[in-house]
Amino acid sequence: MRIGILGGTFNPIHIGHLILAEEALDKLSLDKVMFIPTFIPPHKTNEELVDANHRHRMIELAIKDNPSFEVSDIELRRKGRSYSIDTLKQVKKIYGKFTKLFFITGSDSLGELCSWKDINDIFRLSQFVVANRPGYPLKELPKECELVLVTPIEVSSSEIRKRIKDSLSIRYLVTDSVRNYIIKKGLYK
Repeated sequence: MRIGILGGTFNPIHIGHLILAEEALDKLSLDKVMFIPTFIPPHKTNEELVDANHRHRMIELAIKDNPSFEVSDIELRRKGRSYSIDTLKQVKKIYGKFTKLFFITGSDSLGELCSWKDINDIFRLSQFVVANRPGYPLKELPKECELVLVTPIEVSSSEIRKRIKDSLSIRYLVTDSVRNYIIKKGLYK
């Protein structure tokens, strides 16, 4: 089995995340992509992070029509800071040694790799996949990384949160189900 792991805060999940997952699914011949929201992200401290249960629910809503996508609450159940290495070890334990894991991240994360906990073990446990992201050019890709070129969509969770605060529309930046959930719950005001 070939499983893509797409982690992050998903604060909120948006169409860029979904496009990345769909294109990685196709280009890497994955059986599925697991979206794994962080409980407490180790590298983001100043972000207005809504409750993990809201972020998990928004992912469920966003991916409900795609049978190749699933959401996992591994990091939410573990609580505390969410480290990728711990998650990969847990997923490997669940799916077994014959499952190949593909850890998917955006090119915006490349500059932080040296600060990731046990990065060499992450490279050992998974195929590390980097997707291009607008505004974050790919300069020197570590030899352990595989590049996946995806349709560039200039959308970010921080932009969406700002638009909500400014009472601007987020239609077409997130799925309708996620937009309706944000409105219903009064998130990011």
